[in-house]
Amino acid sequence: MNQTETAAQLQRVEAVEYGGRQPAGWQRRLLMGSALCWSLFQLWVASPIPFALGIGVFNDTEIRSIHLAFAIFLVYCSFPRLRGRISHRIPPLELMLAILAAFCAAYLFLFHAELAERAGDPTRMDILVATAGMLLLLEATRRALGWPLSIIATLFLFYTFAGPWLPDLLAHKGASLQRVASHQWLSTEGVFGVAVGVSAGFVFLFVLFGSLLEQAGGGRYFIRVAFALVGHLRGGPAKAGVLASGLTGMISGSSIANVVTTGTFTIPLMKKVGFSGVKAGAIEVAASTNGQIMPPVMGAAAFLMVEYLNISYLEVIRHAFLPALLSYLALMYLVHLEALKAGMQGHARPRTRPWVWRLLAGGLVLSGLAVFFSLAYWVLQGIDQWFGDNGFYLISGLILLLYVGLIYLEARFGLQPDDDTPVPASVREALLEGLHFLLPILVLVWCLTLLRLSPATAVFYAICLMILIQLTQDGLRAILTGKDPRLGLRRGFSSLVSGLENGARNMIGIGVATATAGIVVGTVSLTGIGQVLGELIETLSLGSVLLMLLLTAVICMILGMGLPTTANYIVVSTLMAPVIVQLSAAHGLDIPLVAVHMFVFYFGILADDTPPVGLAAYAAAGLSGADPIRTGLQSFYYDIRTAILPFMFVFNTELLMIGVETTSQFLTVAAMGLIAMLLFVSATQGWLLIRNRWWENLLFLLIAFSLFRPDFWRDSLFESAELMPATSLEQALEDDSLGDKLRLLLEVEQDDGSSVQRDLVFTLPAKPSGHGLAGLGFITETEGDRLQVTEIEFMSPAESAGLESGYTRSILGYYRTLEQPDKRWFLIPPLGLMVLLIWRQKRHSHSTTGGDR
Repeated sequence: MNQTETAAQLQRVEAVEYGGRQPAGWQRRLLMGSALCWSLFQLWVASPIPFALGIGVFNDTEIRSIHLAFAIFLVYCSFPRLRGRISHRIPPLELMLAILAAFCAAYLFLFHAELAERAGDPTRMDILVATAGMLLLLEATRRALGWPLSIIATLFLFYTFAGPWLPDLLAHKGASLQRVASHQWLSTEGVFGVAVGVSAGFVFLFVLFGSLLEQAGGGRYFIRVAFALVGHLRGGPAKAGVLASGLTGMISGSSIANVVTTGTFTIPLMKKVGFSGVKAGAIEVAASTNGQIMPPVMGAAAFLMVEYLNISYLEVIRHAFLPALLSYLALMYLVHLEALKAGMQGHARPRTRPWVWRLLAGGLVLSGLAVFFSLAYWVLQGIDQWFGDNGFYLISGLILLLYVGLIYLEARFGLQPDDDTPVPASVREALLEGLHFLLPILVLVWCLTLLRLSPATAVFYAICLMILIQLTQDGLRAILTGKDPRLGLRRGFSSLVSGLENGARNMIGIGVATATAGIVVGTVSLTGIGQVLGELIETLSLGSVLLMLLLTAVICMILGMGLPTTANYIVVSTLMAPVIVQLSAAHGLDIPLVAVHMFVFYFGILADDTPPVGLAAYAAAGLSGADPIRTGLQSFYYDIRTAILPFMFVFNTELLMIGVETTSQFLTVAAMGLIAMLLFVSATQGWLLIRNRWWENLLFLLIAFSLFRPDFWRDSLFESAELMPATSLEQALEDDSLGDKLRLLLEVEQDDGSSVQRDLVFTLPAKPSGHGLAGLGFITETEGDRLQVTEIEFMSPAESAGLESGYTRSILGYYRTLEQPDKRWFLIPPLGLMVLLIWRQKRHSHSTTGGDR
């Protein structure tokens, strides 16, 4: 594929992802002005200025309405009727559709007071606007995201109306057009629900932050740092690509943007050192898709998790950190094995020093950073305690002084921040030439972790600093080097405008995706289809939690062929997450809801490299000149290491930092998780020190599983609980001897009249609101050695677990936890077997030359 074809393919990918219209003249100004206004509006509502001045204050519903109005207007202006087509004008009819769609979306803002007065009783105009709005939204979704999500939303709308005529399993009483319009468009239950609220409140600002940082030169800085650190190693450009994509993913949250940003430099260099075009593109895609799971800025679905689970974004980051780190380290190791198999060699640095000196220097750097961050933490804490609210201004001044000092340091050493070559002269040069780009990220982390501000407020302050850096960095460099600063200031302003525009245009797809996915959520709440699908999926899974998880993964993968990660997460988590938690509880497994949502999130990120539609694979193929389908398949193969993690952390929630209370426990979990991931990669790649034999691959997989799940072998050899008679349950609850979990064995009647036994796990409150079982919602009477259930109380934990009066016959018993050996003892056998296999391969590597046996 020549350069012209490559450029054309990249242009088509960008047309599909960001819109194919590139008009000139007043239409170009209209597009740019709309995007700028959207970004400025989002910054305005996130800032404290409206509340301080008492003007321009919007409530959540109004913000969601205006947010979708901008998104849907830009869809019709940016995306032609035929997806992927490139055009240079906006036809008058398309402009009229854009205005009409924006009016329908802004209807809740324009007539908010009137709609509040007639809630639930829409007028004919309300119904007309809602109907037109949903049709225009479905068409906008088709243009921006393709057919799949539009078809899914249409099918759910069809299900809402066709309920009375469907088979008994799916039948419901149906809904009128008036009720559907009121529920889906004129309330916050459907289109303008939680998903759009998160898009407007959190996601836009984080996407804008990443766009501004990239436009200012942050992406180029991360690439050069990555090349300086690992570019000289075996397969260095590929390792640098992985590291750069991880660093870029921290602030972009977009797979496509990540591929285009880092892949432009890394893919040609990977091919130059010996990687094929397919593998070079696949490595970049695998690294870029994983960027959505890399804190502190993750994919849009992570912010939805905050609302759905009612937890803080800091908790989401805490749960996501270790799996993301393991995934990237495993990919780095995978690249090393690919380079090893291909016989690649590293390149010596221009100045080589003894390894002892380099180790000492690295230790000094790390210890220096540790001391710096520790001092910074105590200084910030001290300022906050001593100066109270005024400490904010003092800390802001210190950050500005540090920013000016870093720019001076850059100018003092004569660095060239505009150098577009990815490979810097030295590590020192790479690190120093853009240290000021880390300041907004540090401000973001500081606001989230220390000040415990909301994500929107935290990223707003980070954006403010980022805007200041964009406007002044070139001017400050000019002043410090004795040049005219006016050109630098003009460049800074132009960069800021481009960053604001790109941030808004990057949000178009997310904006309409969250709105259309809201139709699915609205249908679930309107018709109760979630319970019906839950029963159907439980039947298909044959009552097996593992099979249910596999089914969920397959659904995510199928939907991922046409849905972006955000919409995929909304649809699957809405339908599947409650079912998985309920089914696992019925089998005595206590799987936290956050683990299930993370499971769906992880499989959702694979949407961007799932053939045949993965846009990230097409973008990478455009840069590598390889076939996009083969690139997607290869990247999917590389991402198996990411796909295995959710199955592990669902059953071993310590990987999500749940239940990890001490430093030693964290280090053990992290170390065992890392070793397990590396062995899993070795097994899938068929190589460790030399080529593996088939039985070695099987043993490596067994060791990896054992390190991930040492409790599996412990529970297989030692009983974890014994069944106690139900008649002693009340006394056990009164003695508080069961801890914080209660596992019951129940007899439940099925629809056909037969009885089945079910295990259910309940979380016991520290101070129960009721006495004994009554506090959980069970009204019982003793009947022999069992407790007969006479009633399940309304809105009780028992009813929330899916139990119903008349169907729950009796409590047969409860499980008392037995003492077991520490599961860490069960890490010793797999570690010993691993050492034995490594020793065997090392011995054979000395006796062979080619590695083939």
